Amino acid sequence: MKSSVESLEGNKVKVYVEVEESEFDKDIDRAFKAIAREIKLPGFRNGKAPRRVLEARIGVGPAREQALRDSVPLYLARAVREHHVDLVAAPEIEITDGAEEGGVEFDATCEVRPEITVPGYGGLRVELPSPTATDADIEEAMDAERRRHGSLGDVDRPIETGDFVTLDLSATRDGEPLAGLNTEDWSYEVGQGWVADELDEHLVGTSAGDELAFSAVPNGTDEAADLAVSVKAVQELVLPEVDDDWVGENLGEHETVDEWRAALIDQLAEQKLAQARQQYVGEVTNALALLVDIDTPAAMVQNEFQARLKNTLEQFQARGVDIQQFLSATGQDPETFTAAIRDQSEHAVKLDLALRAVATAEQIEVSDEELDAEFAQIGVRFGEKPARVRKAYIDNNGVEDLVMQMRKSKALDWLVHHAEAVDTEGNPIDIDLLLDHDHHDDHDEASEPVSEASAAPPSSTDQASSTDQASSTDQASETDQEDGK
Repeated sequence: MKSSVESLEGNKVKVYVEVEESEFDKDIDRAFKAIAREIKLPGFRNGKAPRRVLEARIGVGPAREQALRDSVPLYLARAVREHHVDLVAAPEIEITDGAEEGGVEFDATCEVRPEITVPGYGGLRVELPSPTATDADIEEAMDAERRRHGSLGDVDRPIETGDFVTLDLSATRDGEPLAGLNTEDWSYEVGQGWVADELDEHLVGTSAGDELAFSAVPNGTDEAADLAVSVKAVQELVLPEVDDDWVGENLGEHETVDEWRAALIDQLAEQKLAQARQQYVGEVTNALALLVDIDTPAAMVQNEFQARLKNTLEQFQARGVDIQQFLSATGQDPETFTAAIRDQSEHAVKLDLALRAVATAEQIEVSDEELDAEFAQIGVRFGEKPARVRKAYIDNNGVEDLVMQMRKSKALDWLVHHAEAVDTEGNPIDIDLLLDHDHHDDHDEASEPVSEASAAPPSSTDQASSTDQASSTDQASETDQEDGK
């Protein structure tokens, strides 16, 4: 087989493939063997009729057509791999010679992943919540603990946000009661936004004994309903006074207010630092993706969208969640739900292109030792020896994809070490604090589109990169073809 590649405009290339007659004849021979299993001929066991007998009976045409269908995608897959053509969509294949006899020539117009540059990636600046606990944070934490130990007391005044009210509630639509929205003696904290936003608006300013009637769209629905509310009692949460005695009696770990405050400072500092660390990688990837100013290839976005949608629906199914019930409970329609996934998909594609660009610009490569270590880690996760993992990737042409994922992860590692982080007030945050933990899992999740994720060694039916396998070229059986030559 001979092949060549010609660059075209618009992130496309044309792959030319020429297969000699002697080589293609072996494909025809395999096609005759397949046909033999489908045809019963007197005097021959199923599948054992020789080619010359079949050719005399049906001619060479059916076998040649079958050979073209089976082998052209495989020849193209070989050419794509040999020339490192980074397919992102199904190619357009045209047989230019050999449809009837002789050797075979064809070309394939292929959309490829664009190679971009990302100006400014070395000076990313991201904003994070401050990893330092403020006095306001400490007071808020202390008040939260006081609320947990508070008690309700009756009040003789109009309702305020934060009060606890006892209600009788009924809701109807077209005169029919709505399930779950008819109850008596319901205790509710005003301001929580339950039932409907309008409930809090109508309750504030009213008093015990008042009757309310209004229309509103209940949460999780899209149609208005008639609500009737009877206010039976109003109470406020009375918070305890904080002193050493109260701390000693109610917070067994501490004996004084000062001890409690000091412990809260340490606890909040740890929590806020963990929050900043968790957000840091995500903010860096967001800032990087914003630097990509090209129109993302529609095929790449569609591949990513389909992979993410499939993954999401499978997660719902695994958890026993009905998608329609989820949409209703979250107030979404299918269009809004899928639009959000498509936006995520476009962001993931931009991030993929940008990380590849950074890896190229910074000359980031993967050493043999690093690749061996990755095979070993994958083997540990899946209970396989590193040699078997390596063989699986080699046999199924997955090494190149794995290496690229590793390069992208290393590129992201470079970025998070070179970015600048500030808090909401513009104060610098020490990057070393943000990186002083095992953040490689954050990198893997942030840098790898769902359509390219490869958690396990690739099998013959599950290549390492579904985006790269978007074409109709099925490489799964290529080894069989080569063995037959």
